[in-house]
This record gives sequence, structure tokens and C-alpha cells, in this order.
Amino acid sequence: MLPSTSEATAPAPAPSVKRSAEIGAGLSWWLVTGGLIGWIAAFVLAVEKYALLRDPSYVPSCSLNPVLSCGSVMVSPQAEAFGFPNLLLGVAGFAVVAATGAAQLAGARFAGWFWAALQVGVTAGVLFVHWLIFSSLYRIGALCPYCMVVWAVTIPLFTAVTLRNLTAWAPRLPVSLNAVVAAARHGHSIVLTVWFLLIAAAITQRFWLYWSTLVG
Repeated sequence: MLPSTSEATAPAPAPSVKRSAEIGAGLSWWLVTGGLIGWIAAFVLAVEKYALLRDPSYVPSCSLNPVLSCGSVMVSPQAEAFGFPNLLLGVAGFAVVAATGAAQLAGARFAGWFWAALQVGVTAGVLFVHWLIFSSLYRIGALCPYCMVVWAVTIPLFTAVTLRNLTAWAPRLPVSLNAVVAAARHGHSIVLTVWFLLIAAAITQRFWLYWSTLVG
């Protein structure tokens, strides 16, 4: 059967529209994936923290050696920066992120104020994570493997949401900044790679004496 005139002449979606849909779907899947990974890590930390509170002699499953030691991190003042365990922030925050991605995949569309609020949240999260990284390396002197999982997902979540918002807000930005937004979008993977390499280099340098004993 021949297609109707309206079907035959219907214009194909513009490349920019298709590209925006692809970016939106990719962001949604990453919000779900990153949110779930971060939530699981925060939840496991909550379970370990509860066990440690019940029994101070309990050795968390992620306390593997003097450097990779969740226990040392959990009992530090930095683990309760706001007067309660930091992991509660992760359990709540990552749940919101995952739910946002799932809602988008189901067809939901959020207002600009919601994305602005999410931007504030992920920005606060990435700043807090870097304070925790500094504290782990130079104040506590130990690393929490589950915390490092949280670090690893928070940074890409921040860059993904930031790029989405910059792209959405680009028409209202000066023309000169649009080129910056385009460059940031195309160089996203490079920025993330360098970012993680710098963190890995800091960890290696800080605990080099211990790592070298393992190699030797």
C-alpha cells in the first residue's frame, strides 16, 4: 500500500533535533547508571558504618591494608563534616540523580529551575568530593575504596550535567561563550581523562613509600 501524501512528504527530523535527542538519552542513561553506582557505594558504607557503631572492634570489609582502610576514614572527623555521617548525603543525593535519569527515560521533562537546582547539587557534590580527597590524602592518610567509587561517579556526573545545562543555556549566552561551550562538549572525554590522571598521580605520590614496598 502506498503511503499517504502526509506520510510521504513529512520532513525528516532536523539533525540538530536528532542530536539533542541523542544527547538527552545519553545523559539520562548516565544519570541512572552513575546514580545507582554511587547509591550502592553509599549504602554499603552505611551498612559498614552501622556495624562499626554496634561493635567498635568490627573491621569493615573494605579495610584491606594500612592505606586502603575504610575503618580509618569512618572514624575520622571528616567523615561527619556536617554533624552526621557523610554517607547519608550520598544515599539521598544519588537516589535523586538516578530517579531523574529514570524519569527522563520514561518521558518526563523537567523545568529550567530543576536543572539549575541539580547543577547546584552536583557542583556542591564535586567540591565536597575534592575536599574529601584532600582530607583522605593529607589529613587522614588512608583511602576508602567505596568512597573512591563515589569520587569516580561524582566527577563525570558533574561534567555531564554541566555540559547539558551549558548547551541548553547557550542561546542566552554571549556568542563568544558559545565557542567555549562547543569546545567543552567536544573535549569532554579529554578533560575527564586528565582530571582522573591528576587524582591518580596525587594518590600515587602520597602513598608511594607504601606502594613501593609492595612492588619490591
